[in-house]
Amino acid sequence: MDRTFKALAALLGYPTGELLAAMPEIRAALEEDRRLGSRPRRALAALCEQLATGDALDAQERYVELFDRGRATCLHLFEHLHGDSRDRGQAMVDLKATYARAGLVLAGHELPDYLPALLEFLSLQPFDVAREMLGDAAHILRRIGEALAARGSRYAAVPGALLALAGEKPLAARPKPAPEQPLDAEWAEEPVTFGPEAAPGGSPSFIRFVPRTRPADPGASR
Repeated sequence: MDRTFKALAALLGYPTGELLAAMPEIRAALEEDRRLGSRPRRALAALCEQLATGDALDAQERYVELFDRGRATCLHLFEHLHGDSRDRGQAMVDLKATYARAGLVLAGHELPDYLPALLEFLSLQPFDVAREMLGDAAHILRRIGEALAARGSRYAAVPGALLALAGEKPLAARPKPAPEQPLDAEWAEEPVTFGPEAAPGGSPSFIRFVPRTRPADPGASR
């Protein structure tokens, strides 16, 4: 099991007293992983320090404000693709089946596109598989990370670390706040099947996140 993905999943969880008490252990696991690089490790250490030493009620209020009330920082990945459209339902079913094949059973209230759930799944996969899946979702992780950074949140360290693990460019140093808007108007999910059984030749097939092709401007010159 990959301890780094488990630790990153935990960091994105609601900051209960139990989680806050585990910050030293989480921090130690992340500091040991040289795949992350020094800058992401420092950012994660700062987040762990903030959670470990700050007031628990403040941490919980901050968490709710960021992740439960901000659409640009939503941790449900398919929200950034489909919004509330019907397409999201089938994507959920497919992803849940992928988890089940890996032996991961979600809690009754938890949706499969929740980023901590995906990280739990990745913790059970070979690193090359996890890295490819993170690369597929990199533009969404970047968007979430930049939205968090624009709000001055240390939680930006988590998507920043995931981008590092995927071999992607780091987050912008000082991203400008982006206006809230329907995210599914800008991004679409390429139709795929999930799991090794669905791919030709038995090779694994993964979630694919790609930009939607924008229509040509009818007023543009030909």
